[in-house]
Amino acid sequence: MQANEQAGILVKQPKTETERKAVAQTCGAKLKLDIPMLIDGLDNAVGEAYAGWPDRLYVVDEKGLIAYKGGPGPGGFKPEEVDQFLAKHFRR
Repeated sequence: MQANEQAGILVKQPKTETERKAVAQTCGAKLKLDIPMLIDGLDNAVGEAYAGWPDRLYVVDEKGLIAYKGGPGPGGFKPEEVDQFLAKHFRR
């Protein structure tokens, strides 16, 4: 049994962009994230390019380079760490 199943986290694979946005919004709300979130297209091109498996939090800079890479999720999701990183490197 997968860790998500054991934790009662069951999400069907979204079939539309609207469904994908809803899943992201639910995830953000449950994890109490107050950082901007982006979603990948239904073709998963960004996921394939950055090989973000297992799930991770990333900050991509204005040049398209990975500026921050968090630990594997969901245990490695540390929104406060991302917020501190953003405050130090991007917020003025």
